[in-house]
Amino acid sequence: MLNFIHWDIDPEIFRFGSMAIRYYSLLFVSGLIISFYILKKLFERNNLSMELLDKLFFYTFFGIILGARVGHCVFYEWFYFKDHILEIFIPFKEINGTFEFTGFQGLASHGAGLGIITSMLIYTRLNKLNFLSILDMLAVNTPLAGAFIRFGNLMNSEIVGSPTDVSWAFVFERLDNIPRHPAQLYEAIAYLIIFVIIAYSYFKYREKTKNGFYAGLFLALTFTARFFIEFVKANQELFEKDWSLNMGQWLSIPFVLIGIILMAKTYKK
Repeated sequence: MLNFIHWDIDPEIFRFGSMAIRYYSLLFVSGLIISFYILKKLFERNNLSMELLDKLFFYTFFGIILGARVGHCVFYEWFYFKDHILEIFIPFKEINGTFEFTGFQGLASHGAGLGIITSMLIYTRLNKLNFLSILDMLAVNTPLAGAFIRFGNLMNSEIVGSPTDVSWAFVFERLDNIPRHPAQLYEAIAYLIIFVIIAYSYFKYREKTKNGFYAGLFLALTFTARFFIEFVKANQELFEKDWSLNMGQWLSIPFVLIGIILMAKTYKK
């Protein structure tokens, strides 16, 4: 009998009454903090002020949170949230007539992508900056933040893989006793590799490309990885059961195409 990895980590680090500190929240915030320091180096490299960086962090943070939250609620659970609109925007859920703090459980990466793009359009317009140049800088550190988020999903025993008998399969005991692909780890590792590729390329070859190339590279690599990893993921919602491609794959295709087009238009020999 294969010795699978049995995973039974409590997602809560500690709790105060109805409020809990979770590994997911800690990893999410840690990813954002590290991303901030990477962006600081990039702003210094591009002779941009720290005041602009502070504003960028504000716009990016709220773009990610609002985009990811609204994206999840609309793409995956609209049948519930159409009748509970307020719960989309507040970290509380009505349980037995009272509101209990739950945090934002349910964030979609595709929604986060749309949220960042929207917030950057506003940010660059208000501060008279080049939109694609700012997206290039965000493309350097975003995969690293994405890896932290997927590690958080692992701690939550969520976004699990499909059943398998590979020797490295995880048994997520808080979910069931079925050996599954650790899809969260696959994505986290893929994002770390993409981070290394983009960071290395940006610092070495930035002068050989036009603004927008690295944003395109990020979109093409990240959502191609996401598309293929979805094949070993368990469907997140029942409505995806009979689909040939799941929601995550359908949403990834436009991002991949936009990334390829951006790279083709901005590459300089």
